[in-house]
Amino acid sequence: MNRDTRCIEYRFILSLILTSLILAAEVVGGLWTGSLALLSDAAHVFLDLFALGVSYTALRLTALSPDDRHTYGFHRLQVLAALLNGATLLLVAFEIFREAWERFHHPAPVLAGPMLAVAVIGLVVNLMVALVLREHDHHDLNVRSAFLHVLGDALASVGVIVAGLVILATGWLWMDPLISVLIALIILLGSGRVLREAVHILAEGMPEGMTATQVAERMGQVAGVKEVHDLHVWTVSPGYVAFSAHVVLADQVLSQAQSVMDSLKQVLAEEFEIEHTTIQFECESCGQGAMVCVNGD
Repeated sequence: MNRDTRCIEYRFILSLILTSLILAAEVVGGLWTGSLALLSDAAHVFLDLFALGVSYTALRLTALSPDDRHTYGFHRLQVLAALLNGATLLLVAFEIFREAWERFHHPAPVLAGPMLAVAVIGLVVNLMVALVLREHDHHDLNVRSAFLHVLGDALASVGVIVAGLVILATGWLWMDPLISVLIALIILLGSGRVLREAVHILAEGMPEGMTATQVAERMGQVAGVKEVHDLHVWTVSPGYVAFSAHVVLADQVLSQAQSVMDSLKQVLAEEFEIEHTTIQFECESCGQGAMVCVNGD
């Protein structure tokens, strides 16, 4: 593990500790004050904590080498964890909606002062976590996703603070369930995005922003390529894309074929960010029913 990776790992550990403290404080504070908004924010903090945990786990797992039984390594574990997390958060969001509906019809007393204090503490610690992660968020997509999760929770904490101030100033108890609904919507959108991406990856989906036809057509433009068929591109885990294809060449010596191979790999890496490639050369045209068939020059 290099020095930069170890530095990121330490920052993740510190962020996990701070976020766990926020979660504990908001759960205890929400139960004590009777604030649904605070408990809703705690649910959102749980999302952040899980996101940090997944990101940290991904960082650790990338250091493990594939073995005889796991030839791709353990990258899919983070996708399965994200799927479970997204499903759990859907249930949390709907429970917040249900409880908020009850609070709108039967307002419950809220200790606005303590609620406000806990929310301020949560906001301060969230900003601290954001600062811890900020140094690496532009260089690592994994860190950036965790950083954005934390910023989202800081925004939710601001909402709880606004609710606390309004209740203190006006006594409007309906502000508590209203802010809870807004936080639940944030959770719902976040969990939906997580579920959509996880299901897409587990279904061996193409990476976002490309199609098999686009890749095959670009490969067909490489000098020496006659046809491309049986092309497959799939996401093993976020940032890890696998590729296989059959490429038809004119009859030629092996050294010339290697030059074509190098050009194809360069195109796939530089233009499509595909590093893990398996390319099979052929000297026959593809038959009927091929997955993708593109004639080259």
